[in-house]
Amino acid sequence: MVEGGTFCSNCGARVDAQAAGHPPRAAYQEIWHQNYYRIRKKVVAIANQYRIEDAKGSSLGYSRQKIIKIKESIKVFTDDSMTTELFRIQQEQIMDMWGTFAVIDSAMNTCVGKLQRRPLSSGFYKDEYLILDAGGRKVGRVAERAGRGLMRKYVPGGALVPQKMVVEFHGRDVTEIKQQFKVIGDIWEVDCSRLPPQFDRRTLISCMLLMGMIERDRK
Repeated sequence: MVEGGTFCSNCGARVDAQAAGHPPRAAYQEIWHQNYYRIRKKVVAIANQYRIEDAKGSSLGYSRQKIIKIKESIKVFTDDSMTTELFRIQQEQIMDMWGTFAVIDSAMNTCVGKLQRRPLSSGFYKDEYLILDAGGRKVGRVAERAGRGLMRKYVPGGALVPQKMVVEFHGRDVTEIKQQFKVIGDIWEVDCSRLPPQFDRRTLISCMLLMGMIERDRK
């Protein structure tokens, strides 16, 4: 580290961020380029609370949605003490239905990707988000099959049907976000092995959190 410098000369991370509890930058980035992730909702809780897990069930992060909010800002911490922020999902517009959400790396305070909710389809017949790069350019899409979406939204008891969201990159299906069937609780998982290796998985994890915290609350 350069004495008096803001960034570490070895890993590039902010000095104050590492002091606050962030792991070394290389290890920190590796966490968000794995091939499998799961989010699991805490069952007995007033606010929406989710844990992010890896393939072995190890906890990677914790998020708690504020009950009273004007503009969505979902923060992900290392654990439920909420002392060290890893990244956040920041809505760019106040008007929710047209929301574009930036995924911000908290240590570097930089955008790693964005999600844009498609209001017409999400409101009426299927849930759908566009995946954008940090500059706002479309690179992919997360969308529910229309027939399954209609069943969930309009058939009696349809809310119990688990969601399956197809993930596309540059027009090609690469994976699915799958919700496990549970009468109580909420679990979402995704296999990222076919995603571009340079793609920061936090953007897709953020989509899962938005699906759990925001879309499900509208049903």
